[in-house]
Amino acid sequence: MEPQNLSKVTEFQLLGFQNLLEWQSLLFAIFLCFYLLTITGNMVIIAVVSEDPRLRAPMYTFLQHLSFLEIWYTSTTVPLLLSNLASWGHMLSFPACMAQLYFFVFFGATECFLLAAMAYDRYLAICHPLHYSLLMSPDNCAALVTVSWVTGVGTGFLPSLLISKLDFCGPNRINHFFCDLPPLIQLSCSSVYVTEMAIFVLSIAVLCICFLLTLVSYVFIVSSILRIPSTSGRMKTFSTCGSHLAVVTIYYGTMISMYVRPNAHLSPELNKVISVFYTVITPLLNPVIYSLRNKDFKEAIRKIMRTKCGVYRARVKGSVVTK
Repeated sequence: MEPQNLSKVTEFQLLGFQNLLEWQSLLFAIFLCFYLLTITGNMVIIAVVSEDPRLRAPMYTFLQHLSFLEIWYTSTTVPLLLSNLASWGHMLSFPACMAQLYFFVFFGATECFLLAAMAYDRYLAICHPLHYSLLMSPDNCAALVTVSWVTGVGTGFLPSLLISKLDFCGPNRINHFFCDLPPLIQLSCSSVYVTEMAIFVLSIAVLCICFLLTLVSYVFIVSSILRIPSTSGRMKTFSTCGSHLAVVTIYYGTMISMYVRPNAHLSPELNKVISVFYTVITPLLNPVIYSLRNKDFKEAIRKIMRTKCGVYRARVKGSVVTK
């Protein structure tokens, strides 16, 4: 039998939210607003933690890295989404699509590791306060951060390599707003069983294990909180931990529903809705939950604002006197 002469796809067309054409302008405005708020909020966290010497605890080191990560994570997908909403039918070359896929998996996996490390840090701070400074020393904190980033870099290679080895013969239309794993696998004209199973195992290893570690940490935290004699103290700590756990559950829940399901295909429209949660919503919520509900962080912002306003008033008075 002679081999078939298959034409190889060299670029993809992202369909985005093509079924909501009459809502494109409104969606563009909403996603642009979310993106700008996410970038601004995370940049403020990085600046405040760097500026205030009191925010040197490991928790703020993790928070600073998470904020830096969120800026790049959301920038991997949202600008392309906005471009597609502004001009429908955006074309993306095959190498560019693979690059976006790599960075998406890289930043997503790194966030999983960082969230697990942050939950472990809170577990040590609440459940082992007397040994916290020893167990979470600056060296140990730096090691956890480094492992998170390095493991994320390695995690991104396998899915992007496997997808790049698949054959794509057409059509070249990706029914999504970025180059994600499920729609790319559906477009392939070669056998995808090995690829699907490898991604399934990798997803379990990263998502489920990190989520379980995070969940176990919060179970111990809640158990410790219940032993606090003060009702107001319990409620305050519960409020903070509950907010953290809610954001973590949204992130992991949507991620797991998307990637830990071999041979199961949700509708493309539902896939896009789920993807919005972990590419747009959680990067926006993280700076709010992890910083603006923190008393020390809010006090640091007030202090910086008072200092900046004082310097500005002094300059204005100085210029008036000079005149």
